[in-house]
Amino acid sequence: MATQHTKEVEQQISKGNARKYFFEKLSSKIFLACALLSVISLLLIVGFVFYKGANPFVTGDYSFLSFIFGSEWVPSEDKFGIFPMIVASIYATMGALVIGVPVGLFTAIFLAEIAPKRVAKIVSPAIQLLAGIPSVLYGVFGLAIIVPFLQDNLGLARGQSLIAVILVLAIMMLPTIVTIAETAIRAVPKSYREGSLALGVSEIGTIFKVVVPAAKSGIMAAIVLGLGRALGETMAVILVAGNSLIIPTSLTDSIRPLTTNIALEMGYAAGTHLEMLFATGIVLFSFILILNFVLARLTAKGGH
Repeated sequence: MATQHTKEVEQQISKGNARKYFFEKLSSKIFLACALLSVISLLLIVGFVFYKGANPFVTGDYSFLSFIFGSEWVPSEDKFGIFPMIVASIYATMGALVIGVPVGLFTAIFLAEIAPKRVAKIVSPAIQLLAGIPSVLYGVFGLAIIVPFLQDNLGLARGQSLIAVILVLAIMMLPTIVTIAETAIRAVPKSYREGSLALGVSEIGTIFKVVVPAAKSGIMAAIVLGLGRALGETMAVILVAGNSLIIPTSLTDSIRPLTTNIALEMGYAAGTHLEMLFATGIVLFSFILILNFVLARLTAKGGH
């Protein structure tokens, strides 16, 4: 009887192990399928954009250098130059970086290191909630508040300008930068802080000389992701940019960034005009790719 009972137990254990093994294999297959689906979707999107965007330069008589460095965009006359849009996108993104990064980083430091827990529990979810607000509402806020303010206080004929775009993008960057930087700062081991304080370094000195350098990798990731959002933003920028096809020489100039150009004209474009908009998407994609490359390099350096 004991032997029979032992065999039954062994059979049950064997069946349980087989069932467990089956579900583990099934789970791994599902995860692999999801990963492949993500990669294939990315390849299809990128391939389609590059196929459509490169066609005028491969099969047509258009010069890619003239496209990049040309200053006129007149589709009705077959003039396609996006240099003013490239400059506008770079100026707007860098301006938002100058404002958004210090504000976002100091906010993250305050929430992670200085603020009382009750305050942090209220402010952190509020900042995270900003990330869920549709981008068009940021544009409406900029059009209703920022644009009239600039128009009245700077004496502008139109408040829609480069400075308005910079301010809106800086606000939009904050949730990303604050949330990721705060997480990176909180992840620094307490022993780092305790060791620094034990050596007589002040609390502020510990934060900026020990904690922030230790969290450099995560902070860099926050900055680059914030830049990516600023560079790829469309709806909010359309409302406050003014959409003038000029190379901006002043913060008060009206601009048309790359994303705005695509969004405004894609609905009615056809033929070469449509393909040139896809080519604009290639340029925008290249900027995002460069940002991701920079992120990878900085993160690798921060990990050593």
